[in-house]
Amino acid sequence: MGSQEEDQRSLLEDGLLSEENRNNGPYTGDGSVDIHGHPVVKNGTGNWRACPFILGTECCERLAYYGIATNLVTYLTGKLHEGNVSAARNVTTWQGTCYITPLIGAILADAYWGRYWTIAVFSTIYFIGMGTLTLSASVPGFRPSSCVKSVCPEANPAQYAIFFLGLYLIALGTGGIKPCVSSFGADQFDDTDSAERVKKGSFFNWFYFSVNIGALISSSFLVWVQDNYGWGLGFGIPTLFMALAIISFFSGTTLYRFQKPGGSPITRVCQVAVASLRKWKLDVPYDSSLLYELPEKTSAIEGSRKLEHTDELKFLDKAATVSDLDLKTESFSNPWRLCTVTQVEELKILVRMFPIWATTIVFSAVYAQISTMFVEQGMVLDTTIGSFTIPPASLATFDVISVIVWVPVYDRILVPIVRRFTGKERGFSELQRMGIGLFISILAMTAAALVEIKRLDIVRAEHLEHQEVAVPLSIFWQIPQYFLVGAAEVFTFIGQLEFFYDQSPDAMRSLCSALSLLTTALGNYLSSLILTIVTYITTRGGKTGWIPDNLNEGHLDYFFWLLAGLSFLNFLVYAFCAIKYKSKKAS
Repeated sequence: MGSQEEDQRSLLEDGLLSEENRNNGPYTGDGSVDIHGHPVVKNGTGNWRACPFILGTECCERLAYYGIATNLVTYLTGKLHEGNVSAARNVTTWQGTCYITPLIGAILADAYWGRYWTIAVFSTIYFIGMGTLTLSASVPGFRPSSCVKSVCPEANPAQYAIFFLGLYLIALGTGGIKPCVSSFGADQFDDTDSAERVKKGSFFNWFYFSVNIGALISSSFLVWVQDNYGWGLGFGIPTLFMALAIISFFSGTTLYRFQKPGGSPITRVCQVAVASLRKWKLDVPYDSSLLYELPEKTSAIEGSRKLEHTDELKFLDKAATVSDLDLKTESFSNPWRLCTVTQVEELKILVRMFPIWATTIVFSAVYAQISTMFVEQGMVLDTTIGSFTIPPASLATFDVISVIVWVPVYDRILVPIVRRFTGKERGFSELQRMGIGLFISILAMTAAALVEIKRLDIVRAEHLEHQEVAVPLSIFWQIPQYFLVGAAEVFTFIGQLEFFYDQSPDAMRSLCSALSLLTTALGNYLSSLILTIVTYITTRGGKTGWIPDNLNEGHLDYFFWLLAGLSFLNFLVYAFCAIKYKSKKAS
């Protein structure tokens, strides 16, 4: 990860760091405190010294999560005896929920508990959910009986209830952790120190690297355990790693830097909206210095820097316009009537980020195929190498390997090279990085469609259309599509983490991280919706449809081409929005 001296020397050579813009005081300049609420000394806290505990937590938690998610479609079809479409829909719905619940954790972290205690509480809920899921797969009465020839008994309501209780407790637990861990890790770097600020960008790369180390173990070793030694053990091992995640997190407590919660971000947004509507007839002063703001460096929002006024969305400036009534009644302390410029700018930032946020949803729908349609496609390919059988879900290993290869290449090779051309601290801007990933995702779906076309050609040549069997085409033909999705992740998902952390208001960072995760939820829901619509339209009139239970009778390639086309249109919209975007300015 590199020492502080090496990073500073590299930046000095590139002209991005000078002695004047470094914060060399004994205390951090971003308002961070220690566990007791006291100002925190820079030496001995935070920075890379605190990050191993956070990265270890994320690695173990993601191993636990992917230990469930990667092969879940196989469990639903093989043990709960669901059909392909139903199983895929249940997986994407659950995964979508896992990325909606971060809104709960984010609001609690930003408004009340802070990121540290939010992670602590929801980790416990997560662990309980993992234990419940393990019991549902281990106790014979908690799962349906095995198939007898072609007769597969369905799970009864009680068995479904126990299984989905554990599954959705995990969804709630991960909701408290996901929006906070990456932001909590980034909080360990002082934003007012140029050297630490650059290392923060590197942190996001290694954070995602840790995510994928956990995913690698899950998609290879754990999938193999689940397919060969049973689901009780296959779910029990991730439960153990979730316990290790909790231990790792608490072990670094004395080294952490903490940001104070700044009050409810939802309330502040509502206050700006209400105050603007109350003063809708009022004219905004031409001179922005006449808008209401607290004097000097003081901010009305705990733990937040002031934000500079921008000329966009002028209507919202009415909330910071001092009226005659405000002067007469001296109602400067009522934020439902009069808000500071910083509070108004918070809402402006959210509005400006919305188009960028919305255009990453389709990418998340593409990413959802790794654990659904890519796996189902792999089930009808040749999974044998000699006497060894490859679990189709384990091909996700190549997505993870792609990420693990790309992260150090990007961080240590690509960024320094690009930095010399662009002059940017992190090489590419966050928006450029995300755009590259969106383009690569188009190539990934194209590769998946081409593999399916080749597979169906063999089906027709071998007259296997009406036989529910695998075709003699190696599953390794799927490697390019997994590898391309992994490359797209490194650019889009990590760029998204950086973008929503850096561009968010200081007191809304957990919420904005949750909003970035929400795109993954909506991407999963979009995938489910597309599956439902495609199934409905293509099966009308008694037709087989694109995605029947026997894929040899269908046209899965059409589904992949549909996603490729949607990704291309989405990329064009994103490029337009990214060009128009204006970055925040904090004082």
